[in-house]
Amino acid sequence: MLFKDRHDAGTRLAEALREYVPADDAVVVGLPRGGVVVAAEVARILHLPLDIIAAKKISMPDNPEFAVGAIASDGEFFLSPEVLASAAIPETY
Repeated sequence: MLFKDRHDAGTRLAEALREYVPADDAVVVGLPRGGVVVAAEVARILHLPLDIIAAKKISMPDNPEFAVGAIASDGEFFLSPEVLASAAIPETY
């Protein structure tokens, strides 16, 4: 699916999520470097609060563009077990 821009992507995503909005505790969360613009559009259209999570990609040792996980500013992290296993990267990395 192609989008005209990030606003268009947010508009289409908001329409796809409209049926899930009745949740009283719904919040739209965006990630910097492109996701905040999309998330802001979703939040605007669906009249939901917007929050942002600052996270840094944990790159593959020999490929900085490929993520094996991410770490948030509070120190919480996620590592993809599938990626770690398929690339034979030890969890200690």
